[in-house]
Amino acid sequence: MTSRPRMRDPSTMLPGIVAVALFGVLAVVFLGASFQNPAGFQNGANITASIGYAMFNIVSVEGQNIVSSEGFLIAFEIIDLVLVAALVAAVMLARREGGGVFSPLRTDGGKDTGGDDE
Repeated sequence: MTSRPRMRDPSTMLPGIVAVALFGVLAVVFLGASFQNPAGFQNGANITASIGYAMFNIVSVEGQNIVSSEGFLIAFEIIDLVLVAALVAAVMLARREGGGVFSPLRTDGGKDTGGDDE
């Protein structure tokens, strides 16, 4: 007996159709979008310092070539939230089942010897 997934299962048809439709909508949006020509930054612009100054609401600093960075700040915060969510998910997936933080670690590669270790 094999454990292959059934391809014509009605309970999995609807999510598949929704996924294909969503892909179609996203493809139309991305292919139909028009972008302006890239303008770039002036020579010697300090983008990293500009993001830091925008985070702490510092208006001007002497001797720094600062650019407007509110758009960068929003992207930085979104990436921050996504990375924190990925880190929390990785910790949740990697935690041990059944035990707790204080459960004894096995040094035999996870093999159960069947006897008392204590």
